[in-house]
Amino acid sequence: MLSCDICGETVTSEPDMKAHLIVHMENEIVCPFCKLSGVSYDEMCFHIETAHFEQNTLERNFERINTVQFGTSDNKKDNTLQCGMEVNSSILSGCASNHPKNSSQCLTKDSTLKHETFYSENLTESRKFLKSREKQSGLTEVKGSIYETTYGPPECPFCGKIEEHSEDMETHVKTTHANLLDIPLEGMDRVQCSGDLQLAHQLQQEEDRKRRSEESRQEIEEFQKLQRQYGLDNSGGYKQQQLRNMEIEVNRGRMPPSEFHRRKADMMESLAIGIDDGKTKTSGIIEALHRYYQNAATDVRQVWLSSVVDHFHSSLGDKGWGCGYRNFQMLLSSLLQNDAYDDCLKGMSVPCIPKIQSMIEDAWKEGFDPQGASQLNNRLQGTKAWIGACEVYILLTSLRVKCHIVDFHKSTGPLGTHPRLFEWILNYYSSEGEGSPKVVCTSKPPIYLQHQGHSRTVIGIEEKKNRTLCLLIFDPGCPSREMQKLLKQDVEASSLKQLRKSMGNLKHKQYQIVAVEGALSPEEKVARRQDSQVFTAEKIP
Repeated sequence: MLSCDICGETVTSEPDMKAHLIVHMENEIVCPFCKLSGVSYDEMCFHIETAHFEQNTLERNFERINTVQFGTSDNKKDNTLQCGMEVNSSILSGCASNHPKNSSQCLTKDSTLKHETFYSENLTESRKFLKSREKQSGLTEVKGSIYETTYGPPECPFCGKIEEHSEDMETHVKTTHANLLDIPLEGMDRVQCSGDLQLAHQLQQEEDRKRRSEESRQEIEEFQKLQRQYGLDNSGGYKQQQLRNMEIEVNRGRMPPSEFHRRKADMMESLAIGIDDGKTKTSGIIEALHRYYQNAATDVRQVWLSSVVDHFHSSLGDKGWGCGYRNFQMLLSSLLQNDAYDDCLKGMSVPCIPKIQSMIEDAWKEGFDPQGASQLNNRLQGTKAWIGACEVYILLTSLRVKCHIVDFHKSTGPLGTHPRLFEWILNYYSSEGEGSPKVVCTSKPPIYLQHQGHSRTVIGIEEKKNRTLCLLIFDPGCPSREMQKLLKQDVEASSLKQLRKSMGNLKHKQYQIVAVEGALSPEEKVARRQDSQVFTAEKIP
């Protein structure tokens, strides 16, 4: 009688023993890491769990063993999580079997193996039992196991690396993936959580990248919009806009071609000599206002008017951006009619807008306001760039006209009003003729008034009988046909509505004024040019 070293079964002859051993070889379970074989499915599971510390991949390894060693298929109803590999009869149940088909009959219906069983059994006893089985099998140190021979070299379950021998794979796993081997199965939720956090972080980074890209795109669009708004988009200047708008008028039938050619010729002549053609100018308004206040306006206690000044309005060539230039023309028209400025403005005429741009560029070249020049790219000619109080100041100073900027940088009254602005203008004009007749025609030049998006010219101030104040303002947006209504002998009060601005009408957040004070000596001009290197303004309050 011969006894099987694997299962203890006895057979009568050597051929029977060889046949018996073949059955074992066909059904042998082999450890994918150390080539241990000759044990049952339960024992192999405990061996992998205790000897190789890969608790986090037990389920995948068990399913792989089932699939590779026993050919389990998802298409068979009895081969899902149930193992389909019967426990060896000579070890557990004592049921004799010489063939896998016979051994399957020895299992009861509830002998199916489930993973929960592995975690509840005594691991200490299992380790002792497996060590004894390893010694009995004599296969733990055998090179080239059936698994390696039949199914190729082992592959790392974590990174997919392939080693030549199982011992090398075990070393690789223990050294490279030691941190994973220390994670118990119940810690897999934490691993998954860490993965989720990493994914969330990546998604957040992508969202931030898209947001920054969108913000950058919006900033570029806003910058381009501002460039267009302030005439820095290289779309041409006064000449180009004038010609384009006149062509539109012709195409719409509002201007005959003959008028187009006549006005084009006049414009080209004006640009050539640098003098305004006077087509937008209205003169004589200060004189007309003097007559009106003497004969009417019974609600006015006293009114102060600036020196003589002409009104200039925007044309087709500067509509939408030329208010600063037109207000400078108004201010200069008053200075040119004032003997006190003959010395510094001798021989000048009111310049056209392109000439004014050229004059500001000349002031920059002299060294005035380098910061402002840089902001406007040191170029105004051929553009529709807006100008403001600073450009008017340096232009007047370069002409040796003494002036200063006052910044009313915040509201000083209820509901966003600026009573301090009105008081300052009243003091400016009333310094001449206090206690004089109702209408005071002063020698004071008009005041340049700037606020966000627009500028105007203050030509006087009313004081009502109830002591409220009202500014008199020339707006370059008001066309000649409206201004000429003020020249009539019987001027109506309604015609002055376009000039009168009460405190409630001026509610912009901030106002700046440029006030003229006299003429500068050449030495004073040099000093003010030096001061403009760092531009400052008087602030009220």
